[in-house]
Amino acid sequence: MTTIYVGNLPFSATETDVRTLFEKHGTVQSVKLVNDRETGRPRGFGFVEMPSGDAQTAIQHMNGFDMGGRPLRVNEAREREARPPRQNGRW
Repeated sequence: MTTIYVGNLPFSATETDVRTLFEKHGTVQSVKLVNDRETGRPRGFGFVEMPSGDAQTAIQHMNGFDMGGRPLRVNEAREREARPPRQNGRW
């Protein structure tokens, strides 16, 4: 299973919209759009899980795809880098 990062999504995009787009290129296991913790509003990016072969095809076809007037940024998701510990409430 491969996790795909999907960035520059229109704020109006739903998980169903993203699933429908990616299903054209293979089996979609899951879709998760990220919302701001404080406001609950969409942050304009999310993640799609697909089998590895389907994921590579989807990345090739969907990177730069225009969705709602915005070119999507699509690539294989990377592990989140560890943040340094906070000191005195500052980064």
